[in-house]
Amino acid sequence: MKITMIVPIVTDVHSKEVEREFKAYASKGTEIEIIYLDKGPVSIRSAYAEFLAAPDILNKTIEAEKKGCDGVFIACFGDVGVKAAREIVDIPVVGAAEPSMLIACSLGQRFSVVTISKSIIPMIEDIATVLGVKEKLASVRSITLSVSKDRDEEKLKNDLYEEAVRSIEEDKAHVIVLGCAGMIGIAESLHEMLKKKGYDVPVIEPVAASIKFLEALIKLNLKQSRLTYMKPSEKEKTVRI
Repeated sequence: MKITMIVPIVTDVHSKEVEREFKAYASKGTEIEIIYLDKGPVSIRSAYAEFLAAPDILNKTIEAEKKGCDGVFIACFGDVGVKAAREIVDIPVVGAAEPSMLIACSLGQRFSVVTISKSIIPMIEDIATVLGVKEKLASVRSITLSVSKDRDEEKLKNDLYEEAVRSIEEDKAHVIVLGCAGMIGIAESLHEMLKKKGYDVPVIEPVAASIKFLEALIKLNLKQSRLTYMKPSEKEKTVRI
């Protein structure tokens, strides 16, 4: 099984160690190729950045299918470009938000998302609405997360913990979803911190959830419905500049 993981930014802020962590979520026998955009934003924290990222995401998705890839994971919690990508290829395409939210709904009555910026909150709420799980969404809270390689991991963990506790105590969340593909290697320790507080709740790491979700679709030989994601006509594919 071959999966292409598109990180929808132009800067390679992830170290090789981090990329190894991404790949460690895959099952034995799953090959993951991690690629970045040639043209697009350096981070995605707005609808504007999403539109900048979309064209090269679609190019990379088409290339992945041509190379014989079995599925594409667009590693962004904004699910940027996912719907358009599903229209143009015959392999399954997932983002980070949909799989995480669907799994969260199966594990508890309500879930909260803790993300990296207030500007992303409306985008996440919109995804939940379109997905049909808005009633299950207790809240979307945010911290400040740097995209730097030198960010303070301990501070990040503590900030997430504080917002997760508020989500549980104030918003009545029963499941916590980490709302950024860059929050890797944190879910397990955050779960233990919450458990010590008396809250034994699942903490979903979106990259892990999405890779497993995509693997399941591939193994089940499933992809997006053509009644929902209809292929664009040749006329629609014509671009004039």
